[in-house]
Amino acid sequence: MDSNKPAKSSVKPVSLVILGASGDLTHRLLLPGLGTLLNLHPDYQVTLIGAAVEDVSAADWEKRVRDALGEAMCRQEKIDAVAEHTRYVRADVTDPRALQELISGLPENSVVYFALPPAITEKAIVAMAQVPLPAGLKLALEKPFGTSLESARELNRELAALVPEKQIYRVDHFLGKATVLNLFGLRFTNRILEPVWNAQNIDRVVIAADETLALEGRAGYYDHNGALRDMIQSHLLQVLAMFAMEQPASLDEREVRDLISHTLRATQLWDGDPKTSSRRARYKAGHIGDRAIPSYVDEPGVDPARNTETLAEIDLRICNARWHNVKFTLRSGKALGDMRNGMSVAFKPVEYVPGGLENKPPLNVLWIGMKPQNMYLQLSTNSAGDKFDLEPTVLSGEVDDGPLRPYGEILNEIFRGDPILSVRGDVAEECWRIVGPVLDAWANNEVPLEEYAAGWAGPTVWA
Repeated sequence: MDSNKPAKSSVKPVSLVILGASGDLTHRLLLPGLGTLLNLHPDYQVTLIGAAVEDVSAADWEKRVRDALGEAMCRQEKIDAVAEHTRYVRADVTDPRALQELISGLPENSVVYFALPPAITEKAIVAMAQVPLPAGLKLALEKPFGTSLESARELNRELAALVPEKQIYRVDHFLGKATVLNLFGLRFTNRILEPVWNAQNIDRVVIAADETLALEGRAGYYDHNGALRDMIQSHLLQVLAMFAMEQPASLDEREVRDLISHTLRATQLWDGDPKTSSRRARYKAGHIGDRAIPSYVDEPGVDPARNTETLAEIDLRICNARWHNVKFTLRSGKALGDMRNGMSVAFKPVEYVPGGLENKPPLNVLWIGMKPQNMYLQLSTNSAGDKFDLEPTVLSGEVDDGPLRPYGEILNEIFRGDPILSVRGDVAEECWRIVGPVLDAWANNEVPLEEYAAGWAGPTVWA
């Protein structure tokens, strides 16, 4: 080896442009996620550019960047490096001329992140079609990806006119959660689980994202969307697909995303009828712990005439041999008594129980928690009292969060140019296809909007 030859640099320069940089998403999630990424991969050299219509001074922007990175316990030298090269541009990102000034000088393989409301994102994408784009430009945008099947198709057409699909990152931060990613290891590397992950052994699956939080000032967004659009149409259908997909040959983005798409294409309402395969409700006044919660319709900014649900459930089936007649229930809600956030897998009973064991064995149940990230397996064992009785025994453990927050995981894949954690265009369309009949039935009031007191588990009739 020539000792006089300079060593190859390990620095990975990347330019990240955040449209809508003055908003909550940037400072609460994106920048702290970047901070965890820079701790784990200090070789990234990030040039950060913020842009929004708000007037933010250079000093104020630098302080926001420093505070957000610091909140993630980012190393001081990395905070200084990012802050030294960052800048903020006041710009109307729906104006092609403003976008051209912002984008035209970017180096190859830069990232433009749309941290914007969906309607503004769509206008910015239309404006971007009039702008020459740098080679390899990567586009990242937040869900929802459209508001219906047809609008998702139109959005995909507009994006495809800008850059190839592999340069489009539809961000679903649930795919960056450690527990969701751990499904690959859990399912495919454990002898006690891999052979039984099928309809011969599993009776039913519930994927839930219940919150004890109420509206918390989010009426501007939530009252136009509700629990079904906000959580089930996007996050929970992605989790379902990763839970139920066939085994990939390797963790390659095409392989994994093909299998996710294949699973969702086989997914339908449980009995084909949205009136019997879905339920909706909204909370009325109640208590969560020592907090008094007002009725949803009395929350500031809520229009009761919209009939927005704060709790939604849908029952689904996957029409293939692996999951024949296994019911998958997806559920999400606000102002509930418990924060049930994860996947519950109920196994079928054994074929035969020896005579002399005096009671029916408890079902085996595997719980995979997403928040908090934990896991337990309920087994049937002999009772501590009468040895001929049976009782449940629970094996439990914690799942390591890992050093990266979900947005750090997602940004890492974007910087690396690997879209494995992004939602492919056809997958976004399939998600709207699945929930579309339910949304139509609810809009026509074919499914009753029930009520539950804040702090309860939901309507008593659902129990």
